[in-house]
Amino acid sequence: MSALPQHSRGPAEPQELALRLGCSREAVAMARELELLDLHIDTFIPPRLWGYDIFSRHRRALGGRHFFGHLDLPRMRDGGLSGAMWSITTNPFRSPGSRWRVFERNLARLRALIHRSGGQLAEVRSLSEYRAARADGAHACLISIQGGNALEAAPDGITSVPDGVITRVTLVHLTRSCYGGSSTPLQGLGRPRGLTRAGHALVEQLNAGRVFVDLAHIHERAFWDAVAAHDASQPLLVTHTGASGVRPHWRNLSDAQLRAVADTGGVVGVIFAAAFLSRPGGPGDGRMVIEHMQHIIDTVGEDFVAVGSDYDGAISPPPDLWGGECYPTLVQHMLDRGWSSERIEKVLGGNFLRALGALRP
Repeated sequence: MSALPQHSRGPAEPQELALRLGCSREAVAMARELELLDLHIDTFIPPRLWGYDIFSRHRRALGGRHFFGHLDLPRMRDGGLSGAMWSITTNPFRSPGSRWRVFERNLARLRALIHRSGGQLAEVRSLSEYRAARADGAHACLISIQGGNALEAAPDGITSVPDGVITRVTLVHLTRSCYGGSSTPLQGLGRPRGLTRAGHALVEQLNAGRVFVDLAHIHERAFWDAVAAHDASQPLLVTHTGASGVRPHWRNLSDAQLRAVADTGGVVGVIFAAAFLSRPGGPGDGRMVIEHMQHIIDTVGEDFVAVGSDYDGAISPPPDLWGGECYPTLVQHMLDRGWSSERIEKVLGGNFLRALGALRP
């Protein structure tokens, strides 16, 4: 194993961080003491593209908060991030065979990055492994696929991935694939938007392997096809989205879709992308995230909502949620909304951990 990566300094002192963020020490303490999980981060993209060092403390992202550079391990510790679903994102413009070969290489690279952390990061696949990692003081990495078409040329689909390492597959991403339609307007008019026969087979294969089926990015017609094909005894995920009841948008879920996820005991992670969340006359800061979370709570209850930032996924978050040190700011908005400590604990991590335990104890 290589030497432990060096950091600029340890986690910020609670009072220092509270002053810098403009939040209370209570919010910092809650973010750090509760289990705080993010259902979708793309922090593996910057190391892949230009060698971004996740072990070093960085300044804010490009332009202060835009696109990439939202997370690194020191700032994740500042913000209290206990674990996250680390996504391996698929380039849809490669050939099927190339997508599979590149995915295999990227999986090996991500696992090597975790190994190189010297115990600061830990790969986990189940609730028991998550608990063990946290007991050791590690940030828990649940490896995920964004864009199921990475598997199109895999010899045996998801079972081709070694050791059952993948905990979640987002069926489609920003383009239509062999598995079904995307919600993006880039898909083009007149193209089929439901789940294909291959998509049905993939859902069944994921269920058999007890891998989370993630319905973020999927077209509404394919969403309902996937719900029908899915084993209802297993929890569904929508890892990073908003609520159309607050802001109608092609990336957000209707109330009926929220209920379908909740009916399986699943969880909906609210994204931090301001372009999907903001509404005319609405808040211009992190309260927009809370509005969407509150709508989900009002619609299906407080047991089915979570955090799904999409940090490092080419998003522009609200200005007070510029990066990983800002999770306490989100907690402060929850406190200001009058949420109980029990509700905050559920939303930050308890709801997802319940779903993880139901699928992979």
